[in-house]
Amino acid sequence: MAALSLADVLVLGVYLAATLAVGVLVGRGSKGADDYFLGSRAVPWWAVLLSIVATETSTVTFLSIPGIAYVGGGNLTFLQLALGYIVGRVLVVLILLPQYFRGRILTAYEVLGQRFGPRIKKLASLLFMATRTLADGLRLYLTALVLSKVAGLELSTSVLVMGVVTVVYTSLGGMKAVVWTDCLQFFVYIGGALLAAWVLIDRIPGGLEECIVRGREHGKFLWFDPALVFDRPFTFWAGIVGGAFLTLGTHGVDQMMVQRYLSARGVRPAGWALSISGIVVFLQFLLFLLIGVGLFVFYRRFPPDVAFTKSDEVFIQFMVDHLRRPPGVLGIVLGALLAAAMSTLSSSLNSSACALAGDFLQPWFSRRAGFSRSLWWTKGLVVLFGVLQVIVALSGPLWTDAVVNRVLSIAGLTTGITLGVFLLGNFVRRADEATAIIAFLAGLCIVLCVALMTKIAWSWYAPIGSLSTLFVGAVIAGSRSLAVSQARELTR
Repeated sequence: MAALSLADVLVLGVYLAATLAVGVLVGRGSKGADDYFLGSRAVPWWAVLLSIVATETSTVTFLSIPGIAYVGGGNLTFLQLALGYIVGRVLVVLILLPQYFRGRILTAYEVLGQRFGPRIKKLASLLFMATRTLADGLRLYLTALVLSKVAGLELSTSVLVMGVVTVVYTSLGGMKAVVWTDCLQFFVYIGGALLAAWVLIDRIPGGLEECIVRGREHGKFLWFDPALVFDRPFTFWAGIVGGAFLTLGTHGVDQMMVQRYLSARGVRPAGWALSISGIVVFLQFLLFLLIGVGLFVFYRRFPPDVAFTKSDEVFIQFMVDHLRRPPGVLGIVLGALLAAAMSTLSSSLNSSACALAGDFLQPWFSRRAGFSRSLWWTKGLVVLFGVLQVIVALSGPLWTDAVVNRVLSIAGLTTGITLGVFLLGNFVRRADEATAIIAFLAGLCIVLCVALMTKIAWSWYAPIGSLSTLFVGAVIAGSRSLAVSQARELTR
């Protein structure tokens, strides 16, 4: 693989230096764990909005979404899922968001602790930390794999460069660093995507008009599929129902997102940020899908020497072959890839450290009057999770593609289980901690069986996981209540 040009290296160097500078400068002056993890609860709503969008956009998204529209039979039906994301955000604002602003909690799982008890809080938090570390470590590996292929770097070098830079600015700056670098990274990866789209259209004879004509001929602009089937992920019903439940889980009860709401200036600004982010994500997905349509038209006109075996490879190959001229363009697009990856990784490190601190270590430090004041150990927790994710990424070559994909999908579907416990606490008053734990484990078993043993599309995992957890909990709570009532009748 040819090395990067000097201009490309300079562009990447400027991006990495700017990210470090922003992260370190804005994070100065943190005075305690609450300030460090929640940014003094004073982050403006628009910064929270951009941080939400940047956090849920990874390199996997950057490369996979164009591939969805590129493949034979691919089109814009993925947008139906994005519509469900908007619906889910509105439901989070109405049902779950107010709970996080009652008192001064540090993590989402403290709400479960207040409702049920400490064991279910720790169980949900532990699941979050484990799946987040494993999944984001693999995302780091996949991003490093792309970087090594495009830039000609060793895989281990790519992992260490990304990992070290992200750990440094995240550990030094805390939540303020994460949010404000997310804002920078949002504009970098959107700018990189727009630049790649411009180059792509310029390389197609006939330009934009040719893309529109050929795209229509092959049905690439179809976006609505009303079929009620369960083995296809991108239908209207899978999008609206599955997308809404998925967002209720990922944005309603996942610490990585809840931490952003808690850093806002109040429930109303947090609600605005979350609601509008759905529209921004919809437009972002539309941009990536249209790039996929452009790639389809381009490679029909100029077929690759070797046929693509995976849809994710298409955008990567276009970068390798067509973004090296003029010098600097490839550096900008690679910076966009790094921005998409590092925004997710920094959020993962900070939220995992926050979950470990708030849900497991806070009582220990509180007894020693050190939790609110000490910062050295909070920064150490960020470094700890950074090391763990780098280890997972470096072990990536030992994993098969099928296993990597399974882990990434399972990490996403587990949020539905936690959502089910939250719903149980909201709607089943008689449910206690033992009931919640049994329902949690039952829901986890059910959704894993569905994922591993059936052909049901992944967009249905969140509804199945959350509703099965809620159903099992409601049945157990109802049965116990009935048994207690019968026992009382017998003792009269």
